[in-house]
Amino acid sequence: MTIRSLLASLFGLGLLLGAGAAIAATPPAFTATYNVSQGGQSMGQATVSLHAAGNGEWIYRKDVKGTGGLAALLAASVTESSRFRWKGDVPEAISYDYRMQTAVKQKQRQLAVDWPRQQVSVDEGKGPQSYRAVPGMVERNTLALALGVALRDGKQQVALPVAVRQEVQVQNFKVTGREAITVPAGRFDAQRVDRTDADRGFSAWYAPDRYPLPVKLSQHDGGDMVMELVSYKAD
Repeated sequence: MTIRSLLASLFGLGLLLGAGAAIAATPPAFTATYNVSQGGQSMGQATVSLHAAGNGEWIYRKDVKGTGGLAALLAASVTESSRFRWKGDVPEAISYDYRMQTAVKQKQRQLAVDWPRQQVSVDEGKGPQSYRAVPGMVERNTLALALGVALRDGKQQVALPVAVRQEVQVQNFKVTGREAITVPAGRFDAQRVDRTDADRGFSAWYAPDRYPLPVKLSQHDGGDMVMELVSYKAD
């Protein structure tokens, strides 16, 4: 594995682990752990958590630490923290902070939403750029949570406005079948979800009657990265 592919994989974790929604009741606070691998080799571990922040706001956080191969050698780590509010069954974005650090490189991205002005500001260290916010939009980190709650509510197709670097991009996802999935957390009759409007090699398997997060994620863009659920605990 090259340093470039390692960093691309870590940077892509937000796409895999992001989304959320809720109908009658929003998901309770939780902590989940995942094994992360690339090309069949162990790369690290991820911890994902959700907790209330007060004033109707929530914090969704993901911490990834490189524990194997080149990721361990480089002491690679990624932290993503999102603040949001539930808007119906969607985790509407308020802010997002991304930090990646290795022994040879650091990267940071910050996103903030000014809802009174309906403006998104994104800064990657070279000065902020702005664009118009869209009601009900999520961002890369909360995307998986939004998908999980939508599936729990019985949706088979989901279109989500996602705040990315330079715009709000509508991304489309669809349940493409059911598959038996075995991961460290157990065996699941899972719903497979694929993105249908982009050829990015993204698939996620959910057991929405049990968890708001996927039990398995697979992303081929950037180097065959797989994440598998190890444990889930409601806090």
